[in-house]
Amino acid sequence: MDVHIRIEGPEGLAVQIHRQIRAAIIDGRLRAGEPIPSTRELATRLMVSRNTVVVAYDRLAAEGFLITRQRGRTYVLGHPGQRLPVPEMMERAIRPRPVWEHQPEPVDMAAATPAYDFRPGLPDASRFPFATWRALLADTFRRVSVGSGGYQDPAGHPGLRAAIARHIGVSRSIRAGPDDILITSGSQQAVDLIARVLLEPGQVAVVENPGWPPPRALFETSGARVVSAPVDREGLVVEALPDRARVLYVSPSHQFPLGVPLSDRRRKALLEWARRTDAVIIEDDYDSEFRFGGRPVDPLHSLDPSARVIYVGSFSKTLLPTLRLGFCVVPPTLYPALRRAKYVVDWHTASPMQAALARYLDEGRFARHIRRMRRVYQARRDRICQRLDGDLAELLEPLPSVAGLHLTAWLHATQNTAEGSGPAADQVVVERCQRAGIGLYPVSDFGLPGTVRPGLVLGYGAVDLDRIDEGLDLLRRCLEWGGRW
Repeated sequence: MDVHIRIEGPEGLAVQIHRQIRAAIIDGRLRAGEPIPSTRELATRLMVSRNTVVVAYDRLAAEGFLITRQRGRTYVLGHPGQRLPVPEMMERAIRPRPVWEHQPEPVDMAAATPAYDFRPGLPDASRFPFATWRALLADTFRRVSVGSGGYQDPAGHPGLRAAIARHIGVSRSIRAGPDDILITSGSQQAVDLIARVLLEPGQVAVVENPGWPPPRALFETSGARVVSAPVDREGLVVEALPDRARVLYVSPSHQFPLGVPLSDRRRKALLEWARRTDAVIIEDDYDSEFRFGGRPVDPLHSLDPSARVIYVGSFSKTLLPTLRLGFCVVPPTLYPALRRAKYVVDWHTASPMQAALARYLDEGRFARHIRRMRRVYQARRDRICQRLDGDLAELLEPLPSVAGLHLTAWLHATQNTAEGSGPAADQVVVERCQRAGIGLYPVSDFGLPGTVRPGLVLGYGAVDLDRIDEGLDLLRRCLEWGGRW
């Protein structure tokens, strides 16, 4: 590995080389096991004598930083002690804006897989059509397909925009053309672009409580004043919305995390509220492709006569989150600004992935994949519902939900044992479950402290059908006895 050494000032050459390599090892820029240039090579590059470099290397080896192995190659051995911060440097260190100091740490959901994976928001990666996608991507990377290989339209691949417009027109009754679709790197980027275009610092942005946390964090870090609106069995409580707001983020088809749809009465009231207050509604339709009963729920976008709804979707639940492919359906008055915002943020989403998805949609393979996965997920959901209505009924109260990849159930009052300022009852239960190898989330993780009833969010996208009963048996033990694991 090339090592950058800067020679300047009156300090001895060997001392400067020693000090800079030592700092690179301690900082982690040079990692244990990596080779460094030979003394002859580094001396030639720095235009110093070889003996100067030999002196520096010998001192580093004596201190335990370097080791010379067979054939004379020199490698980083590591550093013998822990890095200690220098107080005066820490005092002058660059700091982020205060709002970033209090944001939660991101969760790496791929880092460790629980034995019984009931975490919401995860599709079954084992059933992803890997062979089909390898073929699509291989074809996409042919020279004739790549073309010039240059930067492309921030709005996205024309074929993908046309394919998405056809797909949501048939599956969700959304009337949109390719020129209304903007391709994003997941739905979260779509919300970010909308916030950049619409929100001035200090303006009000409304989110659901409980609700999906990233939009709240996004609005807060954008300088908006975030207001929480409660959710009940009919979805968002429209009567609780403020009279002045610029943006509202809502998941009306399958509220996250409670899973309830927004009632027809409240849908009409919400659109009237947006018209009256001149607010913009961000409709996140994150997993409505998987519906297991009841009549289809119309998107707000298809009911909106005044073009105040921006419809946001992604392929994270239907395919894989790692693809980072999403889109939004944008009113004509906002489209140029959102296209410019996309250009400013990352120019465009990865073109090969867009081209592969366009073909996957156009050839009907996506629709077939959804039909297959709907049967798989329904069998898992039905088994969980049978248990919730059966032996778990005395411990958990399920909320009605006929779509998506998760169910939510309240803890019965007898389970609500948390007191004072300690963790909520559902957090206590989830900690027990984690020790037993069960992955799931408490409802309280998605709401403001002390404002939501304790409950559990049970996903069925990543857990095999033959693992569900065993996992729910363990869950029952955690609820009944506290379980010692």
